[in-house]
Amino acid sequence: MLSGTLWDMTDRQSPRTAHTRPESVSDATVKATGKLSEALETVEQARGHLYAFHQLMGRADLLTGDAEELFREAGHDEIAERLGTEIIGRNIAEGRWTFQLVEEFDDGYWSDFRTFEKQVRDELVEGRRHLFEAEMKESRRTHGRRHHEACPAEEQ
Repeated sequence: MLSGTLWDMTDRQSPRTAHTRPESVSDATVKATGKLSEALETVEQARGHLYAFHQLMGRADLLTGDAEELFREAGHDEIAERLGTEIIGRNIAEGRWTFQLVEEFDDGYWSDFRTFEKQVRDELVEGRRHLFEAEMKESRRTHGRRHHEACPAEEQ
């Protein structure tokens, strides 16, 4: 029930256990695991850019094929031939198209990093995620104010 800008939401004022620091975990450990998670989030962003690159390069290759046809229609067969043999279908890295780079990244670095980060969280903070951010939220939100709840209503 609303009372000015404050309202009764006592069940939503405490964060979930999954977002609270386990006993005996130090500030330094929370900070270090938070930094590792931040690094993983940056790798996730890079992965998104890699997928975007993969899709853009595929589209570019198809558009280049369209250009080849248009050069032929315009009577520039030599340019069309060179375009078709030198650029279209060309590897972007030695022996690889972008799908191969994506697969290698996913199967190697990205998977290994995710596994490592989870192992560290399991070992040091009982597998809990985003403890650094959860504690930041607790320190920055206005307790008792609507839209500053610790968790959504469905998690009560």
